[in-house]
Amino acid sequence: MSGQDRDEADAHRRAARPPGGQDPDREAGGRPRNVRTPLRQDPDREAGGRPRNVRTPLRQDRDRDAGGRPRNARPRDALGRPLAHGAAQAAPPPPEQALSPADALLLTQRLLDSDRPFHAHEVLEAVWKAAPGPERELWRGLAQIAVGITHARRGNPRGAVALLKRGRERVARYRHNPPHGLDIADITRQAAALAAAIERQHPQPVPADAVRFSLTRAAGN
Repeated sequence: MSGQDRDEADAHRRAARPPGGQDPDREAGGRPRNVRTPLRQDPDREAGGRPRNVRTPLRQDRDRDAGGRPRNARPRDALGRPLAHGAAQAAPPPPEQALSPADALLLTQRLLDSDRPFHAHEVLEAVWKAAPGPERELWRGLAQIAVGITHARRGNPRGAVALLKRGRERVARYRHNPPHGLDIADITRQAAALAAAIERQHPQPVPADAVRFSLTRAAGN
């Protein structure tokens, strides 16, 4: 190659390089320019860095387990009021599982006759939650009446009247075709009479003999 050709080739190479010989995509030290190092992906975090599937633990209540269900650790008196830890249970609680309607009514009546309306409500509530659709409101109404009697015995007239009236309204829907031998007409009459008596004269706990309550025709005879 002649000297002239070499000079032209050198001129072309110099023209092809950027000014100062600097690669526009690299810094002076040769490091890539504007290249961000990706963050290492934490398996417990999303792409934005937020924790993945992190649940806030439930507040641990002393009478509830970690799932939030009542632990029933504290004993209760005959009206369902909590007693001090270690105190003697006034009476054994009813079974938690739902009984058959016939067994539930027998046990409920026995509990009402023993001045244990709170535990009667627990029996009725278990049946209500397990009952088929057409009967759910019936058992719910009966449970509310039992809660109303509980409030009456505890000395809460406002709560007693509200629950007695609410339960009476639900039970009354079944007056045309009463199931399970229930005396719907008499149940609604008793609930209305007790609510009226409490409104008239019972700011204090209603005596046990003033809240006698019968559910079935057989029990009322």
